[in-house]
Amino acid sequence: MNTMLGTMLGAKCLRLQRGLPFFTQQRWHSFRERKRFYKNVSISQIGSNKFEVNLDKRKLRTPLGNIFTVPTEPLAIAVATEWDAQKEIIKQHTMHLTSLCNTAQDNPSMRAKDKVVRGILHFLDTDTICYRLNEPVELVQFQTAEWDPMLEWINKKYDTEITSSTSIVGPQIPDSTKEMITKHLSTRSDWALVGYENTVQCLKSVVLAFALIDREITVERAVDLSNLELNYQVQRWGNVEWSHDIEYADSKARVAAASLFVHLVTEQTKKISKSSLL
Repeated sequence: MNTMLGTMLGAKCLRLQRGLPFFTQQRWHSFRERKRFYKNVSISQIGSNKFEVNLDKRKLRTPLGNIFTVPTEPLAIAVATEWDAQKEIIKQHTMHLTSLCNTAQDNPSMRAKDKVVRGILHFLDTDTICYRLNEPVELVQFQTAEWDPMLEWINKKYDTEITSSTSIVGPQIPDSTKEMITKHLSTRSDWALVGYENTVQCLKSVVLAFALIDREITVERAVDLSNLELNYQVQRWGNVEWSHDIEYADSKARVAAASLFVHLVTEQTKKISKSSLL
């Protein structure tokens, strides 16, 4: 058991190490809790495609001091809802959409669009569902049954050739596949790419992120597939209930917000139902 567990942990650590240079997520909000200082939350339209969020008569601002503006009304409403839902204490770490907007607007790392696309693409080389173990047999069968359909889906829809491997260096991703993924991402707006990037980071998988954003799978399903090896261990050996439950809930919240963010900044927003994203 110790050998098998060590192998799994070693493989997981390698994937994380390989992804670290591109895995840094900018969290541009303060975790310091403050008392709620406003009563009413509203939105206002500025020009043809900008919307602001108002806290009483004050304009919401980003961490860099810019007036908080978003490109669509649905996104403005969603952010205003986050602020309106705060109780006596403002818990900014729970306002994931606000955080994503701050990152998109302030662009603190000053990255151009092509650099963001390359950063997302790098996750393809360390995609969670592409790395497989060759023991124990039950886990191998579990991975095949749960992950292979996702590979089949993305290869068919995006005309790619993404495979899995038990090698420590991972599968070889053809240049044609990387070009196809790059082409798709390049058609998305700078704001949408923030959502893509955060979804990929949370799930540690480009494949699962695409499937979720394309509404092929639900948020819960995406998180479960991303944590398949952990879930296998929990089923066999049990878990620390409160710790696992909290981490699972937090993962779902972040993944849901990031994927929803992509839709809220696109024209398709009005066609999205709440049930399709939960």
